[in-house]
Amino acid sequence: MLQQNTRLFSFVAGKSGRWQITQSTAVVGEPLPPAARLEIIEGPPPAAGSVWTLSGVTSNERYVNREEKIQLVGKQASLGRPQATHGAVIPIRKNARWWGLTQQERREIFEERSHHTAIGLKYLPAIARRLHHCRDLAIPQSFDFITLFDFAKADSNAFDDLLAALRTTEEWKYIDREVDIRMIKE
Repeated sequence: MLQQNTRLFSFVAGKSGRWQITQSTAVVGEPLPPAARLEIIEGPPPAAGSVWTLSGVTSNERYVNREEKIQLVGKQASLGRPQATHGAVIPIRKNARWWGLTQQERREIFEERSHHTAIGLKYLPAIARRLHHCRDLAIPQSFDFITLFDFAKADSNAFDDLLAALRTTEEWKYIDREVDIRMIKE
């Protein structure tokens, strides 16, 4: 008997789900079809009944060094805190130029030049996040990464500031599709 992959998460948009989708914006590239609600499922998506479904797996951190990892773990809050009633799902796809770089070259852009982790640390622990890798799945996906964020309503402006800072970095020049999906937990 096969055991379920507990690192697999599915983001299922449709008429039901714990999260109400309040806005979905195509930042770069094509939008996703409109949907009213989102459910986040640990495991594979249901066979039918969704407007769209995205899947990804959690994995080890790929671009951080030991010191950065220690800082992140020490400051990162868990998802699902009672006060974290607002959230976002941001799927992104990077272009072929990005994937043609070596791991070390991507690390240089991600950290040494774009300072991705340093930017993110400024907003922790108010904003919690979990990264999902889509390229690690056997079935090709529409996106390379899906990041799930949650935060209190009072931290909504801080979340916007975080995204604005990240979107001005060199790393973002490699993105050819990004959708910003905002949500409220009911």
